[in-house]
Amino acid sequence: MSLIYKDDCNIRNMKKIIAQGAEAVLIQEKNKLVKDRIEKGYRHPELDKPIRRNRTKRESKILSKIKNIIPVPRVFDITENKIIMQFLKGKKLSDFLDKLNKKKALQICKKIGKNVAKLHEIGIIHGDLTTSNMIFQENQVFFIDFGLAFHSLKKEDKAVDLHLLKEALKSKHFKSWQSYFKATIDSYKNAKNLAVLAQLEKVELRGRYKQRKRK
Repeated sequence: MSLIYKDDCNIRNMKKIIAQGAEAVLIQEKNKLVKDRIEKGYRHPELDKPIRRNRTKRESKILSKIKNIIPVPRVFDITENKIIMQFLKGKKLSDFLDKLNKKKALQICKKIGKNVAKLHEIGIIHGDLTTSNMIFQENQVFFIDFGLAFHSLKKEDKAVDLHLLKEALKSKHFKSWQSYFKATIDSYKNAKNLAVLAQLEKVELRGRYKQRKRK
């Protein structure tokens, strides 16, 4: 689910819904953001309650683990189904990246690659890497929405994370996606990650093979 942060909100004494997705509602309360996981009517209540509780706890733990590693919203508190976190004023990168000059846009992509590498090095897979899940603020790129994130050291999982980012760039930034992704990968690349990039090629080959079969 892509969580939407808006940069045009008046933060004085407000409590308002700023986004609603399939998994959660986002409510801004002054300078805080409440992510409230909603009930699923198609799930039995005895299953739904622990699923929402466990996903909330997992996301909160991941955010707390990486708060000093890459820019993410700070977690202030957690209840059974809610995460109370920092509200980020800024621009959603998916709406902003193409408006920058090419040099600045590529610098931001290098920041993205560096931060993804940091996540992968400690075994965190984001699971929904898109520029819609990034906020640009004062030369920082904040990663948001870790609802699908999980722990893994497998090169396959890391490669799929990168593949999803590549597909998202193709879709949202189709005019410049190749240079954006190259800058991202150049920054991601290091001695530890060469095996991940080799696996990325295999992931993409599988995808092309499936496409040919469908035709």
